Amino acid sequence: IFLGAILILVGSSFHGLTYVVSEQIMTPPSSPPPSTTTSASCIESDQVVVAVPAPQQHQQRRKRRQHISVRANCAVQGIVATLALLLWQVAYTLSRRSELVLAPMAEAGTTPLRALVILGSISLANVFHSVTFFVTLKYFPGGATSAGVLKGLQAVLVFACSSIVLCGRWGGVEMCWSKSKGVSLVVVVCGILTYGSFTEKDRRRKDVKKGEYKR
Repeated sequence: IFLGAILILVGSSFHGLTYVVSEQIMTPPSSPPPSTTTSASCIESDQVVVAVPAPQQHQQRRKRRQHISVRANCAVQGIVATLALLLWQVAYTLSRRSELVLAPMAEAGTTPLRALVILGSISLANVFHSVTFFVTLKYFPGGATSAGVLKGLQAVLVFACSSIVLCGRWGGVEMCWSKSKGVSLVVVVCGILTYGSFTEKDRRRKDVKKGEYKR
């Protein structure tokens, strides 16, 4: 149990790290507004000295910062994950396909066509999930923090939906509602409300500083 708990902790830490790193590589860092002073620097180009005003220097520095798009980030991580899983299937599963794949399929009465349809549906759902995840990291206020909060909400909603749709119809008691799932729902909802409240206060504080706050 202790080893399992440690592995879960390490895996969760790396999973959370992907939120922060993904936001970092897609979002330009906030920087102070360009200076309005008349200071300038000289740039030599083809033996010609050109004076570059401070605001233009700021714009040039921003252009040099390369950040990948949502589509590129989603594609890169998807391709890497696909190759890793494919390598595992070839190295481990292929030689054990009878006991790990074919026998369970025969026991459940699943045809190869139906299995492909299920896998295709899961893949399509993962595409929508990944795109919305990366869009949230890049454009939604709060970035990685907001994505983590929404992930918790997603988890408790899955608990609730599975208990309504699957309890008593598919699987075992794990599909049904329980007190621990109810406590999780309360904790997550309270956390979301608290996070939303503090986020709104922070937004108002920033707007007041800018002179743009409207009640």
